Amino acid sequence: MSAKTPSRLERVLAAGHKAVTSECGPPRGSDPEVILRKARLIREHVDAVNVTDNQTSVTRLCSLASCVHLKLAGLEPILQMVTRDRNRIALQSDILGAASFDIHNLLCLSGDHQSFGDCAQGQNVHDLDSMQLIQTARHMRDEGRFLGGEEILRPPKMFVGAAANPFADPFEIRVPRLAKKVAAGAEFIQTQCIFNLEKFELWLSQARERGLLEKVYILAGLTPLKSAGMAKYMKNRVPGMDVPEEVVKRISGVPKEGQAQEGISICVEAIERLKEAPGVAGFHIMAIEWEEKVPEIVERAGLFPRPALD
Repeated sequence: MSAKTPSRLERVLAAGHKAVTSECGPPRGSDPEVILRKARLIREHVDAVNVTDNQTSVTRLCSLASCVHLKLAGLEPILQMVTRDRNRIALQSDILGAASFDIHNLLCLSGDHQSFGDCAQGQNVHDLDSMQLIQTARHMRDEGRFLGGEEILRPPKMFVGAAANPFADPFEIRVPRLAKKVAAGAEFIQTQCIFNLEKFELWLSQARERGLLEKVYILAGLTPLKSAGMAKYMKNRVPGMDVPEEVVKRISGVPKEGQAQEGISICVEAIERLKEAPGVAGFHIMAIEWEEKVPEIVERAGLFPRPALD
């Protein structure tokens, strides 16, 4: 890593601070104020903000344009990019587009299947998969060349990340899959929402045994639960999610009017525990349409104020 890296997120991690990122979903329309309003709620409490790319395959304001709006408003965006909708020409083009606005963080994803969204008949592309997208971004940055071999004028300076789900089945391939993403060139990892702390810590220890935690920054993903209903839905209806029964029982045992605060307390306690876990370099707080609670979570977890950098 260059000492002059333009990514604040990378500099925070390299300095040994616990990084904090969060997430904003773009609107189902062209009004940028929707995402700017969310970002203003969290801007003082995070190092960078993920902008989702047509999440759950629902058509929204594009991630790149949304990132530009955040950048112009003084925030550091993380451009999420899925391989579902673009071939390698468009993927490289959008990476250049981001670089032209000095957007320096990229999260490489496959994307949810289109059958989940509002255009179920749409054709997916997947010319490249998410690991090949990681390789492409690193090639464009490190070699200064397109996949076709030609030189790039002003190559992108991307800090390249990927996602990992320590809880999907089969569990046995979770760490080998992480190893492949690291080998492809991922420099930071944001994980799926963590509710089963023991299983996450097992995944982390296996990654440590393979020497992966010396090669990549792990940002542990947390989502505050708003209610017992949300906990039950995520446990029973969301693929790849692991919500232990004791978490459901804990939030269900609180009167309805107090469940949201209990969900925040569960989230804060998880962060406090994982702050001590070797290999956890920071936290990715996904407060789904609940961005106003991110400052409270960050402050209660002892992650505020965010560090000043030279």
